Amino acid sequence: MLIKQIAARVFARKINAKTQKWAKNPVETQQRVFKQLIKEAKHTAFGQDHEFESIQSHRDFVNKVPIRDYEALRPYIDRMVAGEEDVLWKGKPIYLAKTSGTTSGAKYIPLTKESIPYHIRAARNAILAYIYETHNTKFVSGKMIFLQGSPELSKKNGINLGRLSGIVAHYVPQYLQKNRMPSLKTNCIEDWETKVDAIVAETINENMTVISGIPSWVQMYFEKLKEKSGKPIGELFKNFSLFIYGGVNYEPYRAKFENLIGRKVDSIELFPASEGFFAYQDSQKAKGMLLLLDAGIFYEFIKTEDFFGDNPKRYTIGEVELETDYVLIISTNAGLWGYNIGDTVRFTSLKPYRLIVSGRIKHFISAFGEHVIGKEVELAMQEAMEGTDIRINEFTVAPQITPKEGLPYHEWFIEFENEPKDRALFIQKLEASMRRQNIYYDDLIVGNVLQTLVVTDVAPNGFQEYMKSIGKLGGQNKIPRLSNDRKIADLLPLK
Repeated sequence: MLIKQIAARVFARKINAKTQKWAKNPVETQQRVFKQLIKEAKHTAFGQDHEFESIQSHRDFVNKVPIRDYEALRPYIDRMVAGEEDVLWKGKPIYLAKTSGTTSGAKYIPLTKESIPYHIRAARNAILAYIYETHNTKFVSGKMIFLQGSPELSKKNGINLGRLSGIVAHYVPQYLQKNRMPSLKTNCIEDWETKVDAIVAETINENMTVISGIPSWVQMYFEKLKEKSGKPIGELFKNFSLFIYGGVNYEPYRAKFENLIGRKVDSIELFPASEGFFAYQDSQKAKGMLLLLDAGIFYEFIKTEDFFGDNPKRYTIGEVELETDYVLIISTNAGLWGYNIGDTVRFTSLKPYRLIVSGRIKHFISAFGEHVIGKEVELAMQEAMEGTDIRINEFTVAPQITPKEGLPYHEWFIEFENEPKDRALFIQKLEASMRRQNIYYDDLIVGNVLQTLVVTDVAPNGFQEYMKSIGKLGGQNKIPRLSNDRKIADLLPLK
């Protein structure tokens, strides 16, 4: 065993001990984080406007600080972006992570000297947790690739500005620099298709052991590798043993990935965002990701069924329940307060606190009161594909409210890699899963308000063409699993 592998195991044991310490004391850990956040920010403009000096408890916080999304917090963010100090957090942020907004154009999320280390630490600890549990360290001596945005930064009023993935690229530990790919020159290429071609050329003859990125874009990389080499990825990269991903559910892509790779590889799921690094998969055996309670973030949770009502209850970590969907609310050491990031989560374990991302509060279908969420359509797709050789590249779901004839329906737009041999049975399985999961949808079918779902085939590479047409090909951009209108559906190229 190489020295680097021995060191990795020793370090993994050390970090596991630290993790267990706070994970076994979740309420106390979150209370400590809460008090520290309030203390550090009480002299900021936001802290003074919301009387942080008088906040002693979560109840006080709820009374003083309302839930906000980006638009509601924007007056403070605009002051911070303009270069003003001590607005949301003490001093100025060291970075502004630029993300795509829906109603506001570009969004600027602050990263501070207090918050950025937690992003780096969480990604590192996810790998160390894997090493601790599996004892697999062979991959640490090979090449690792992280498909990410350009690390090139610009300046805005004296603050560094860039994409989150590009920002964190500047913090890759020294001991990984020699193993890391692609080259800086390639990583700085802005056009995604050109960038992937360059990455293929750089990596095709390397000993790749770890590959990381959003599944849809890693899939594009794998397809180009296979096309150029004529080999499955697992044969091309014989020591490839770990896939690290985040941003979307891997399950709809799993069959396609295993076909491209030619064998199974271990995977680690991450839950990062510009607003914070919230969770990572700490076990290959347990379902869900470990919620990071010791990462400069105070969490609140609102039941999705109550979210749009008046004054919904804001739960803290000690009050959440299993198998309930919650809107995730955060307050952070980057200056986000009572902030709705838009994700919904569901706890799979309370000892320790593990969760899955169940969807987006803004991404749902409720054209008829059914309130279908992302987790439901993804599980339906997973169940419909089980035990078959069906493989898909991508899919999304939209309502068809005014069909040319018959009742309205939910339309599933699917780009098949390998189509179902029995299409009727495939649709039947999708429909059965949806009706079992969502009683409101079932009632609409039974009551003849909706007809059975319809599957529409998207042309090969259709989703990539759509993303390219709206300027969001590659990087951290993702196709919404479902939407309450047909803005995406009407632009997809059909087969």
